[in-house]
Amino acid sequence: MVNPSCYEALDPVCDHRSIPQFGWKLNEIWLEGKGPNSDVDVCPFHPKVHSNSYQTLVISISMASSTSFAPLIFVLLIIGCTARPLYNGNRKPLQTFRPYNIAHRGSNGEFPEETAPAYMRAIEEGADFIESDILSSKDGMLICFHDVTLDDITDVANHQEFANRKRTYEVQGVNFTGFFPIDFTLKELKSLRVKQRYNFRDQQYNGKFQIITFEEFISIALKAPRIVGIYPEIKNPVLINQYVKWADGKRFEDKIMETLKKYGYKGSYLSKDWLEQPAFIQSFAPTSLVYISNLTDLPKILLIDDITIPTQDTNQSYGEITSDSYFDYIKDYVVGIGPWKDTVVPVVNNYLQTPTDLLDRARAHNLQVHPYTYRNENQFLSLNFNQDPYEEYDYWFNKIGVDGMFTDFTGSLHRYQEWTSSNCHNTSDEKTASKLLHKIASLVTSYKG
Repeated sequence: MVNPSCYEALDPVCDHRSIPQFGWKLNEIWLEGKGPNSDVDVCPFHPKVHSNSYQTLVISISMASSTSFAPLIFVLLIIGCTARPLYNGNRKPLQTFRPYNIAHRGSNGEFPEETAPAYMRAIEEGADFIESDILSSKDGMLICFHDVTLDDITDVANHQEFANRKRTYEVQGVNFTGFFPIDFTLKELKSLRVKQRYNFRDQQYNGKFQIITFEEFISIALKAPRIVGIYPEIKNPVLINQYVKWADGKRFEDKIMETLKKYGYKGSYLSKDWLEQPAFIQSFAPTSLVYISNLTDLPKILLIDDITIPTQDTNQSYGEITSDSYFDYIKDYVVGIGPWKDTVVPVVNNYLQTPTDLLDRARAHNLQVHPYTYRNENQFLSLNFNQDPYEEYDYWFNKIGVDGMFTDFTGSLHRYQEWTSSNCHNTSDEKTASKLLHKIASLVTSYKG
């Protein structure tokens, strides 16, 4: 079967000198190690596998058509019953029977964060949602980028043409100095290349991938071979609204909502519309979430930082906005909270402490809980977990009981969930396989007759 890890995305999502433009349509499948563009090398995820798999499929169908009808029926039945279709139609639905696997800035444990390959890898590895931070360029174009400055994870310092762009701005009461996205046009931002945030992660992709736009991010989700949700964050809205002005007088939040509407995102949580194109909208700024409640019925998540830190928009601490009285207020606008995981279970000297009552109080207000961020490396794992991320997953899912996890390592979280939930589905899988065999047998018998 053709591997669905690489599929078409809007151009220019990535640097064509470094990786291919991913193709999912049959007429764009990788053959002989080359992609749709002559200047592109093999797919960086699965070189050659596309060629062999596709040719096998074509040969099987060709042989069937030249010999007898029954083998062709067999091949088509196998294709039709697989979980990953060849085309974008009739895609496998979003799973809703277990906590959500949320790809934090994509699979950024492997690729530089918030780049097209990071999101494509996360989808390949089984993410339910791909998450992104939305900022704005100087010319009002929405981009996917986390940091308030470009300094740490791009090569902006190597571009002498931008040397005079360094500025100092106040963000949440703190002065930051550096190169800010709000001082660059989209074209200028596209000239930069992203690098891995942590030096202990794979460095081979540094300098190869561009910053992508919000629309390119959406395209990656919509072109996936199964239904994959998006989880955009309204990032630093106070700063953006202060320094970026749109000709129509709209706010940053308006522009994000217009983009989501343009691509068909709508519907309350678990509604038919939502299940077709799932999305959560998140923010650390509660007033932004309240504001967009008049613009969309998409579910919203209030992000929670360290309880001592003030919010950027209300000047309350996160301790204050996680009180019962505030939950009574905000529950009319959000379906859940996304807390820093240490606010749920504190850590002292790298050992877990007694859980706080945050999760229980959120549950009492009918709020989901999606903590962040889960990372596989030892420096991020509490000693209680014996340097084993699977023990961490088990603790948070089965002892604490969360509704989703933001993770840098989508693949390991997906494998854990598949392994631990497989027993629940073995019986139904066996029944499905049995029905399929009976169907094939009846068709063959009918053909012989």
